[in-house]
Amino acid sequence: MTITPDDKDWTWVVREQCPDCGFDAGSIPLEGLPAVITQATSGWTKRLDSADVRERPAPGTWSPLEYGAHVRDVLTVMRGRLHLMLENDDPGFDDWDQDAAALDGHYDQADPKAVAAQIVENQKLLADDYAAVPADAADRTGLRSNGSRFTVLTLGQYAAHDLVHHAWDVSKEG
Repeated sequence: MTITPDDKDWTWVVREQCPDCGFDAGSIPLEGLPAVITQATSGWTKRLDSADVRERPAPGTWSPLEYGAHVRDVLTVMRGRLHLMLENDDPGFDDWDQDAAALDGHYDQADPKAVAAQIVENQKLLADDYAAVPADAADRTGLRSNGSRFTVLTLGQYAAHDLVHHAWDVSKEG
């Protein structure tokens, strides 16, 4: 069973409330990001401990395990981008194809307990890093490979939406 690639440009979520999950990422201030990141990832240990963790709810839709592995990797990718922005002037971000990452990383075959532990570890790292960002660094910029420009703040808001949205994706299916 294959997954239909998501080719939408989701950067609009830093300007508008998401009509699907209802999250308003653009309303989160820099100092609020650590708590949102932590809260948005708090349910994954339980989600990944279910008997049907590998079952896809519909053709073309990731299983909870695949979503969990994606969330684990989102946390890592966003942390790397945050550090690039803090340490360099207007860096470019390497392209990250989430669908290729799912295939190459064998998300469907991952150990659910290991993925849950990695989410906990990675969310703590990203939340701690955002907690340490000085206010005067919030406007530092970086450029995604498709031309989308982020600030430290909007990257965090974008990441927060991704985390909230994927928790919603899994909860609406189960």
